[in-house]
Amino acid sequence: MREFVDKHIEIDIPKRCKKLTGTRFASVLGLDKWNTPFKTWCAITKTYEDPFTDNIYTVAGKTIEPKIIAYLNKAYFLNSVKSPTDIYGEGYFQRTFGDFFPDVKVFGGMWDALVYYDDEISAVVEIKTTKRAEDWADGKAPIHYSLQAALYAYLLGVDDIVMVAAFLEDKDYPIDNKDGTFDTTPTEKFVPSVDNTIIDNFSLKERFPDFEDRIDKAIEWWQTYVETGISPDFDEKRDADILSVLRTNTISADTDIMDLIAEAEKLSEEIAAVQSTVADKESRLKDLKDLIKEYGSRQFREGDKKVSFKSNKYEWTISRSSTTTIDKTALKKDGLLDKYSKVSETIKLNPPKLIEKEEN
Repeated sequence: MREFVDKHIEIDIPKRCKKLTGTRFASVLGLDKWNTPFKTWCAITKTYEDPFTDNIYTVAGKTIEPKIIAYLNKAYFLNSVKSPTDIYGEGYFQRTFGDFFPDVKVFGGMWDALVYYDDEISAVVEIKTTKRAEDWADGKAPIHYSLQAALYAYLLGVDDIVMVAAFLEDKDYPIDNKDGTFDTTPTEKFVPSVDNTIIDNFSLKERFPDFEDRIDKAIEWWQTYVETGISPDFDEKRDADILSVLRTNTISADTDIMDLIAEAEKLSEEIAAVQSTVADKESRLKDLKDLIKEYGSRQFREGDKKVSFKSNKYEWTISRSSTTTIDKTALKKDGLLDKYSKVSETIKLNPPKLIEKEEN
């Protein structure tokens, strides 16, 4: 069940919801300008989430992360910065199902790297690649990023956090081959240095002395919206894209309608095949009808409603009528347009779109 009620949505809660990860944490607190609490709720409750596809930004991040870890080890004269692969092995995402905190009920996610000291975790590392150097102008990570790292530090029981930002130029990004693959040669040439990389090292307790309160607020949000199946209020502008998807009822069912659709699709294909062979004739016929209409319109006498021409087979008729139009601009100026306007609903069947099949 999914129902729009006022400014929110009510659903039947799925058996397993997704967790509040670091990337969602700031959003539910209203501190992520790129995401809304409503959009995050939709992802957590599996109501809707944009399908993940790699792009030049995600591929750049994956390519540069190992370089940053090597850079940190060199900068700190240590070999103690470990990646998820170092900890979990190859294919760590599949091994962990994308969650490094399986025993935590509400919170989860994946950190980028950890710093070890005497075989104990001493710090969490969060790595970002960006073109937006202005977001880090004061040398500090934007709050939605720092809260992400802070959540993982909190869950691991450590206080030290290392935020790293590598600032890329357009030339540093991979090339999109437009076939689902990317040429990472430009990104492989990127070398982290003091000129293009900054490190924001901070204490969780010092930067976020109220972090426990933020955790409590996130849990309260979870209980209010996720556990009830009642979404936060949506914003018609900020949530426009996702609302457009949710307001489209895409039906997939084994019912009589599918038989009708199958027959309609077959006929559409047959008609399209025929139309392609007579396209030139249809174009010429349209031109001829326009010429007949133009000629006929010049034959009207005062008071005539119709002009007709008869051939051996058909009668061609050109008719004219008058319509009354309403000056909406004048009505609006007089304050009467809204008063006498009413909303009417039109339902139409749009032309079907061919569904693109993914290549195996």
